[in-house]
Amino acid sequence: MQFLFVHNNFPAQFRFVAEHLARDPRHRVAAVGAAGARDLPGVRLERYPFNDVGHASVHPFARRFDREARRAEQVLYALNALDSAGFVPDVVVGHSGWGETLPLRAKYQKARFVAYCEFYYRDTGGDVHFDPEFPSLGVDGLTHLRAKNASQLVALADCDAGMSPTAWQRSTYPVEFQGKIAVAHEGVDTAAVRPDPSAAFRLPNGAVLRAGSEVLTYVARNLEPMRGFHVFMRALPEVLRRRPEAQVVIAGGHDVSYGATSPDGRSWKDVYLSEVAHRLDARRVHFLGSLPYADYLSLLQVSRAHVYLTYPFVLSWSLIEAMSAGCLIIGSDTAPLRDAITHGRDGLLVPFFDVDRLAGTISEALARPGAGLDLRQGARATALNRFDRRRALAAQLQVMMPPG
Repeated sequence: MQFLFVHNNFPAQFRFVAEHLARDPRHRVAAVGAAGARDLPGVRLERYPFNDVGHASVHPFARRFDREARRAEQVLYALNALDSAGFVPDVVVGHSGWGETLPLRAKYQKARFVAYCEFYYRDTGGDVHFDPEFPSLGVDGLTHLRAKNASQLVALADCDAGMSPTAWQRSTYPVEFQGKIAVAHEGVDTAAVRPDPSAAFRLPNGAVLRAGSEVLTYVARNLEPMRGFHVFMRALPEVLRRRPEAQVVIAGGHDVSYGATSPDGRSWKDVYLSEVAHRLDARRVHFLGSLPYADYLSLLQVSRAHVYLTYPFVLSWSLIEAMSAGCLIIGSDTAPLRDAITHGRDGLLVPFFDVDRLAGTISEALARPGAGLDLRQGARATALNRFDRRRALAAQLQVMMPPG
C-alpha cells in the first residue's frame, strides 16, 4: 500500500507509525510538510514554502482561514511532485489544524482519508475563559474563536475517520462528529525513556545533579500561562523556604507556543520571574532554556518531583515522557491530566490556581522521596500500559487501514 502523511511539522505525531510503515518493503510512504519538517528513513518528504503574512484586506474573522487556504495551495504544489513520481496514496493521514487537509479529499477521492483531530476551539470547557487573570472575549473575540475551527470542520466532513490522542481532546469536538473520531495516542518510546538510578545532569555552573538529589523540575516547550508557569513561579518562594537544599531546574523556551504575548511585550518568563525574584534564592533556581533531547531525558531521570500544569488544552508529550521516566508527577487537577493520571495512584493532582496547595505538595514530595516510590512505579506502569509506542501504533493502524 501507499501511505501519505501531511503535517507542517512532520513527523510530529506521525513519527512512529510512519517509521513502522516505511520499514515494510511492501509499502511506499511519503510525507508533505513545511520548511522545518524533518526527514525519516524510507519516507519521501516534500517540503513546501510558506510565508505566513496576513492580508490586510481580508476580514479579521477570515484571516486565519485565508492563511490556511494559502497553505493548502502550497500543499497542492508539493503533491504535484509526488504525482510526477507516480505516487498515488491508498491512505492519507493529515493534521486538520492548519488548512493542509483542505485539498486532500478533492485530490485523492478514492483514498482512505484520516484526519488528525488535536483540539477544537470553544468558549467553555477549554483554555478560553479558564484563567480569570486574563481578559474575557467579547462577541467579536468569540466569533473569531469559532471561525478558527473552519478547516477542521471541512476535514471532519471530508474524512473517513478521525483520531484524537486522548479521550478528553476528542470530547472537545462537536458531539455529532465524535462518533467518527477514534482515540489513538501517538505513543512514547518507553524503552528509551525509562528510569535510570545512575543518571546525572550537569548544570551550567558545573554542579552535577544525580538521581536521588533533591531536584524539582518543570518542563514546557515555552514558559507561559497556558502551562501554568505563573502558578509554578508563585509557589516557588514557599518551596525554597521549606526546602533549603532543593535545586529547581526549569527547562523551556521564552517564546509563546499558545495564547497571547504579555501586554508589555516581555517574555512570560521575565514577567513572572520579576514578580517573585525578590523572594527567591537565585543560586538554586536554574533556567536552562530549550534542552537537547538527551539532556532533557537526563533531567527527568534525576528529578525528585516533577511539576506539570496545564489549562484544559492539548496534553504535552513531556507529561507522558515524565511518567515513562518514573517521575513523581505533581499535576494540575484539570481535564487533560485526569485523562492520564489517577490521583494517588500514578501522580498527585492539585487545583490549578491553588498556589499554597501546590507549594505544600511539592515540599512534602521533596522531603520524603521514599514515600513517592509507589507513585513513580504507578506512573511508569501507566506509561507502559497505555502510552507505549507499540500499543499506540496498533491503535493508529486500526484507524488508518481500510475496512476489510
